[in-house]
Amino acid sequence: MTVHTTAHLNFHGEAREALEFYQSVFGGEVMVATYGDFGMPKDAPGAEHVVFGQVVGANGFRVMAYDVPGEGERTPGGETTRVNGLTMTTERFFLSVRGDSVEEIAAHWEKLRNGATVIQDFGPSQWAPGFGMLTDRFGTTWILDVESGY
Repeated sequence: MTVHTTAHLNFHGEAREALEFYQSVFGGEVMVATYGDFGMPKDAPGAEHVVFGQVVGANGFRVMAYDVPGEGERTPGGETTRVNGLTMTTERFFLSVRGDSVEEIAAHWEKLRNGATVIQDFGPSQWAPGFGMLTDRFGTTWILDVESGY
């Protein structure tokens, strides 16, 4: 079994552009799925934004990115986002842990969630057999998921 830790960058409508730039710098393949690809009406605002994106290079380079839902603006060290009338601050990055099996990643999830604030409980998602998101007791936001070939 293999586990990879990857920087997961957060944007407001710039994720695709950033991923294409990183590809031009480091090489590799860009993979992008939009909110529209996962069921948001294609004509809805933000449907073209990235819900899952990554660059993977044969040289070992890997970075992930997505567009945070809602309207937002960049601030030093994070972003302010407004969704449904609520304002929240989002870090500019998450740490993403990806593995080969649900059992392996679920075991890491159970340990990491001790004292954490769960954002999305670990379980099946539209893009992975297992996915979860939490902010640990030290304030770091983690995404744990199972490789799906996306």
